[in-house]
Amino acid sequence: MSKLDELVKEMTLEEKVSLLTGNGFWHTKAIERLGISPVMMSDGPAGLRKQIDTEDNLGVNESVKAVGFPCAAAIASSFDTELAGELGETLGDECLAEDVSLLLGPGVNIKRSPLCGRNFEYYSEDPYLAGKMGAAYVKGLQSKGIGACVKHFALNNQETRRMGSNSQADEKTIHEIYLTPFEMIIKEAKPWGIMCAYNAINGEHCAENRWLLRETLKDKWGHEGFVVTDWGAAKGKKKGLLAGLDLEMPGSQRGEDGAKAIAEAVRSGELDEEVLNDAVERLLSFILKAQDNRRKGVYDKKTDYQKAVRFAQNSAVLLKNEGNILPLKEGDKIAFIGSFIDRPRYQGSGSSFVNSEYVPSVKELIKDNPNIVTVRGFNEDGIADETLENEALKLAERSACVVVFAGLTDREESEGFDRVSMDMPKNQNRLIEKLSEVNNNVIVVLHNGAPVTMPWADKVSAILEMYLGGDGVSQATLDLLFGKVSPSGKLAESFPVKLEDNPSYLNFPGYDGSPQYREGIFVGYRYYDKKKMEVLFPFGHGLSYSTFEYSDLKINKTESNQTETVSVSCVVRNTGSCRAKEVVQLYVSSEISSINRPVKELKGFNKIELDAGEEERVDFLLDRRAFAYYEVKVHDFFVESGEYTIRIGSSSRDIRLEERISIRSNDELPVTFTAMSTLGDLMKTEKGRNFVRMLTSQAGANTGSDNMSATGEGSAEAMQKMMVEIPLATVASFAGMTDEQLDEILEMLNDREGE
Repeated sequence: MSKLDELVKEMTLEEKVSLLTGNGFWHTKAIERLGISPVMMSDGPAGLRKQIDTEDNLGVNESVKAVGFPCAAAIASSFDTELAGELGETLGDECLAEDVSLLLGPGVNIKRSPLCGRNFEYYSEDPYLAGKMGAAYVKGLQSKGIGACVKHFALNNQETRRMGSNSQADEKTIHEIYLTPFEMIIKEAKPWGIMCAYNAINGEHCAENRWLLRETLKDKWGHEGFVVTDWGAAKGKKKGLLAGLDLEMPGSQRGEDGAKAIAEAVRSGELDEEVLNDAVERLLSFILKAQDNRRKGVYDKKTDYQKAVRFAQNSAVLLKNEGNILPLKEGDKIAFIGSFIDRPRYQGSGSSFVNSEYVPSVKELIKDNPNIVTVRGFNEDGIADETLENEALKLAERSACVVVFAGLTDREESEGFDRVSMDMPKNQNRLIEKLSEVNNNVIVVLHNGAPVTMPWADKVSAILEMYLGGDGVSQATLDLLFGKVSPSGKLAESFPVKLEDNPSYLNFPGYDGSPQYREGIFVGYRYYDKKKMEVLFPFGHGLSYSTFEYSDLKINKTESNQTETVSVSCVVRNTGSCRAKEVVQLYVSSEISSINRPVKELKGFNKIELDAGEEERVDFLLDRRAFAYYEVKVHDFFVESGEYTIRIGSSSRDIRLEERISIRSNDELPVTFTAMSTLGDLMKTEKGRNFVRMLTSQAGANTGSDNMSATGEGSAEAMQKMMVEIPLATVASFAGMTDEQLDEILEMLNDREGE
């Protein structure tokens, strides 16, 4: 008998139910007589936020001094799973040093709208990218013996009424977009914990949602860890337990009362004790792992600060670089303008706020450079100040180039509320416009957690997106501006031209706390590509100080069974003059589909580093899921037989190579054919396809190819398109079949036993 089984067997009913509620804000309960000690949890997807004395979860009270790393929005833009894993490892070491056993993160909710106030804490609008980056982070963290708690499960895509909103979406959208990153992380990284969200999904709160927690997460995906509420998200204790909820946080009298009610329900026979035991075993498994891995860790804040600098360097995205104005030349007279020069915006506010020990400003780092002059230019309250503006304009007139440090403040974006606009503060936009009128070499450095509009984008020479880059953002920015490092980040989200272009615009944040996800699966670039809509900057976009050439696309087979993996590779060459990194992106397109699918979807990426003139073959491996969509008829992912195109490029709208592959699927939908089923409908099953082939071969033999071509050039293709729309009853009529013969054909087509 294992130690876990022995402990569960020895525990009293009261001891079991006691574990279901936390002890205060950050600890699990102890059972001293059995040697079960409390373990501590902490916020901190982008840095450890361990509370010192007083406990809260909103970032109000001070936490221990730590290192703040780039936010998830920035880390995702690195497109570097090794970097995400290293971040997890680094945080694991810090947790060991601070006796923290579980870190609440990463957040992998999809960026449905650029207005979500917490977007800085989430990875991407794309589920595949979010899943891969999240899995790497979890693996890195848990390699140190520290548990990850992936959040917020699920459809927690806004801050407006987040504690009681009801996200309403269809089954396909939920699985294909919003659950996919969680599923990937569960299967690839096996996180110790999952945090269920505040909101409801289609009327059922996540903390009480059996379909979400037990049927999908635990039974279907095989999650072996525990499920904890977001802080204060618990509803009914018994219903939550039955649904698959294991731990309520934080501890409260309400939670204690609920635990007692569960004990009474078990005694009366109303509740099967095995349901309770399942929750207890999951929690104890976590606690025992935490106890076994408890050791005094050591980390050096200076070393971790340098990592924060490197992470920010690799995550920054060069959006524009007209005339190769960047990198800057050391000897030029340069104007640095903006309040963020003195006080960098380096992290988001709320539960992820880190009590950073060392955050140097740009002004501090350039104080010994006589060629750089700084002025404030604008206040952070959004109100124009002509005195500050005039000072900035005069400096710009006598400078070789101008670098404006702009972006959003905590007033515009934070946990707890959604943005009301995609615009930056008006005084910043106004100043950038005026500066571009007096100097042709204006460079804008952005500090923000989500996309912003840029009415001045075509008037400035360069735009460098730093996001919220962590403690080392100032050093990283200077290294990038002056070419010590070449930018290598790519946008993990689309930047629309204006807010109204966003697919969720008419339904975000919803009315009466009930957001309708009516855009369906068409989130982010899936929507903009389908609409052939111009964007400010596309998903996957990012420039470099070097250039790259793509060639020699190879696919290991032209036809593949859906159960086989497909190997894809291409050669990438650094054709520039400096060592640099490139993110090679692979997208899959379904060429002929019976459903409305996106134009293309990200299914692979690889970040490589090359010296000038160096080349490397980049490899990808595509499994069944790369070609699948979620089919509600089978409540699972489904692969259609047909033609697919593999597209490889430098962004979603910079495709360099493409090649088709034919996929033969063994998947078949449960279809019942009728006399009004079209030949196109029949093509969805193997038996139907064979029948259609027989019909078309007979038709060809009867008409002859000369007769077909006599109807005009391209008529064969037109005939094929027309035929797929013909009902079976019409085919039978043309062929002179009787009703009895048609019934026999339908019986044959619908006979499942004969397959």
